[in-house]
Amino acid sequence: MDPGIICFQHCGPKIFCFALPENCPSCQKDLEMENFSLLPFRVPYPFVKASQYHCAVVIKPTTGDFLNDYHNSKDLHIGVTTSDGKIVEFDRHGLRCHRSTQWNQCLLLEQVHGSWREHWDNVLMKICYQKCWSPELYREDTHNCFTFVLTFLVNLGYSSLSLAAKSKTNFCEKFIIPRTSSAGKYISVYRRLKHGIYVHRNSKN
Repeated sequence: MDPGIICFQHCGPKIFCFALPENCPSCQKDLEMENFSLLPFRVPYPFVKASQYHCAVVIKPTTGDFLNDYHNSKDLHIGVTTSDGKIVEFDRHGLRCHRSTQWNQCLLLEQVHGSWREHWDNVLMKICYQKCWSPELYREDTHNCFTFVLTFLVNLGYSSLSLAAKSKTNFCEKFIIPRTSSAGKYISVYRRLKHGIYVHRNSKN
């Protein structure tokens, strides 16, 4: 799902594109004849396929995907994966454990070390057996996906991850905001490229 954004610098501004042009979009000179001040490189794709990251905490937009639909004002949906890559999530449908393509473009918040996998699954199973995760008890603002994940993480006892999970605010500040802020820059460039090559100019060029 990586669209393959390329970045390079030729005569001053950074230039983003999906395929290298023959001429520099800024100075119009032939790129084959001129030196790059920053060689072309592929911008790292910030999103992952949840099923490929076992024993992990992941987030995605509640509706749509990050690249095309996400805005800061939109809600995010959080879930965890098992040691075999199944997604466990709690929403208005209740608690579900499955493999879904809806989690093919998400952000990885944290993944535990391999030695923790058995403990991760055991704690997750105990939390899932609690009767409070039924569809009838789901509340969009007070008893939701975030409640489920934080409850699990606190019981997991995994270093700073579990410590941050004791507070919604702390968890957001430490694990969610840094990832979404970084991804936001990629999203912004991607959307600009829908209209053609993007020349990023600043006060110095």
